[in-house]
Amino acid sequence: MQQYLDVIQRVLESGQRKANRTGVDTLSTFNVNYQIDLREGFPLLTTKEISWKNIVVENLWFLSGDTRIDLLRKHGCKFWEPWADDNGLVPSAYGNFWRNFPVHENGQTAFNDQIRYVVDELKARPQSRRLVVSAWAPGNAQTSALPPCHAFWVMNVQQDEHGDPLLCLHLTQRSCDVALGLPYNIAGYAFLLELISRFTGIKPGYFGHTLIDAHIYTAKADGSMAEYDHIPGLREQLAREPRALPRLEISPKIQHLDDISALLEADTESLLQTFRLHDYDPHPALTFKVAV
Repeated sequence: MQQYLDVIQRVLESGQRKANRTGVDTLSTFNVNYQIDLREGFPLLTTKEISWKNIVVENLWFLSGDTRIDLLRKHGCKFWEPWADDNGLVPSAYGNFWRNFPVHENGQTAFNDQIRYVVDELKARPQSRRLVVSAWAPGNAQTSALPPCHAFWVMNVQQDEHGDPLLCLHLTQRSCDVALGLPYNIAGYAFLLELISRFTGIKPGYFGHTLIDAHIYTAKADGSMAEYDHIPGLREQLAREPRALPRLEISPKIQHLDDISALLEADTESLLQTFRLHDYDPHPALTFKVAV
């Protein structure tokens, strides 16, 4: 995807060195925006190999609303391990607030299922401008070891050139690791857009993305912490030619939001048969060390 390579180029050219909580310096750029047309193919990065299994499992975990990483462990997905406690809990897990956002009603604590609200509203009032899903709950985020990077996202229905409805999704991301996180963020929210398209019967259109702090981890100015330097691997990707995007095929058994529940018990191969990716031909994988 050229959009991803353009983000890399922009941060390398305009990023300013910043210290941060991890102790590893970054090159940081403010307010990066782009959009991807899902009608051109599924946006899974081709300039390095990305694990499709991890995309599917992580986003099913989000949709489950669970704060435990048991589902991830079951399928061998380890990327949330650094932020889980000794009991395998991630208090700031996105899905927890997507499916169980704390609210107050008549002086009592209650919980709002934002995903179900959005799906139901799209069916009843597809032109609504209130189709917002927030992962940022201040009481949790302000004290969390890793508050949600994907602060909130919004569904929006536009029209294609024939006047037919087109389902779009815009993600506002407060913090974005360009090398490690961004490829998964793009594919993950494209996957959610495809799923909600299936649930509502509105064909998928554009994924829009705003990166408030887009950053690339790099060695310190004195050359120390070079093991965290993501710049060489990103420059290698800039030298690679993007390949044709793959195509996603979702099983016809998946029609409703509640169909996701049964998938939480499925084995890995069954999940990959349910969400089949065709013609994915990426360049070889690259390794980047994560700054925790």
